[in-house]
Amino acid sequence: MITVKDTVHDHIEIDGVAADLVDTPAVQRLRHVKQLGTVQLVYPSANHTRFEHSLGVYHLASRALDHLGIEGKRADRIEAAAMLHDVGHGPFSHNLESLTHRLTGKYHDDVDELLATGAVGEVLRDHDLDPNRIARLVAGEGTYGPLISGELDVDRMDYLVRDAYHTGVPYGTIDTERFVRELAFVDPGSNGDDAADGVEVDGSSERALQLVLDEGNVQTAESLLLARALMNPVVYTHHVARISKAMLRRGAVDLLDATATTASELRRMDDHDFLAALRDCGETAELSRRYDERDLYKLAVWAEYGDVPERVHDADRAAETALEREIAEEAGVARDHVILDVPPEPTMRESTARVTVNGQIRRLERQSPLVSALRTAQRNQWRLGVYAPAPATDRVGRAAADVLGLDPDGLVTEVRGAMPTTLDEF
Repeated sequence: MITVKDTVHDHIEIDGVAADLVDTPAVQRLRHVKQLGTVQLVYPSANHTRFEHSLGVYHLASRALDHLGIEGKRADRIEAAAMLHDVGHGPFSHNLESLTHRLTGKYHDDVDELLATGAVGEVLRDHDLDPNRIARLVAGEGTYGPLISGELDVDRMDYLVRDAYHTGVPYGTIDTERFVRELAFVDPGSNGDDAADGVEVDGSSERALQLVLDEGNVQTAESLLLARALMNPVVYTHHVARISKAMLRRGAVDLLDATATTASELRRMDDHDFLAALRDCGETAELSRRYDERDLYKLAVWAEYGDVPERVHDADRAAETALEREIAEEAGVARDHVILDVPPEPTMRESTARVTVNGQIRRLERQSPLVSALRTAQRNQWRLGVYAPAPATDRVGRAAADVLGLDPDGLVTEVRGAMPTTLDEF
């Protein structure tokens, strides 16, 4: 058994297959992938990694399994999946995922080949575990997959409290102990919002079980929603973090265009590998310098959801690139001095979590009046960004308003008041 002192969960005890997985290269690589990517440029202490997060997810999964009475080979599979759930992440976590998915067809939870080969595959087979079954759990598939990746997953429970701790932001605090204690797998039958279909569980056809929060825990589920909603604007989508992420995405595109680096190779880099590659490439050296010295692009446009035309909301990457080029031409600046950042449509996956109310299984969105309010808040927090070097922001902002069809009088080019701290003025 291995005992690790953790900032969030105190002591974490690791044994069995998880203890053997910890020292594999795939898991150790996560020491060099920051959990929050570029958020450290806003909150200097946010330097925690995917490695310590993986330990936390394993810990919460183990606690949940103890409560649920799941043991033996089934528990081994779930604990292995918890330890391995992030090995598919590329550099700077989710930041480059849209790019690598576009070119490889794989998201970070598509880990079949990573688990089937090398040291990880050897460890799993030594413990008589099928790597493909573990990969399906990582992807949230099957009966027990939602415990690792779902609306009430231990991944979400750990990253919210861990991110809040390391940023110093008080909004992500949830009662993880209560969460794992109140989880249950139930057979909904016809007694709930949707009937269960037959699925294959451990090789045999059985009625699907659903992961739910037990009776009397609507507020527990709401706390997860609220924590995520409050953390979003002040941490995950803070404008400085978004600008720096967009700059690194631009650097990744230019790196792939200018060198023999493939998207598959990029996907397996860690943060240090990626930054070194940017520094060593002539086409990305200036952008790398800007990131290293925190000489970031500035806001030229920061537009609300309702002010952005539908054609821009619906634009794919090729259309966004064409719009960037058009904005640059109209502003009279170099093409690489304009970055258009259109976030995906607002979603709230947690709202479909199941809770037990008066003996019935119901979706949280049906039961909680908070869901509607938080969806409205999420839409109100959404912003389209256009970024450019400081001397060109006014010209680029006017050009972007014209090209994108935005009302220039409604544009915001400065952000204040998101948090009661001078960090928001960065």
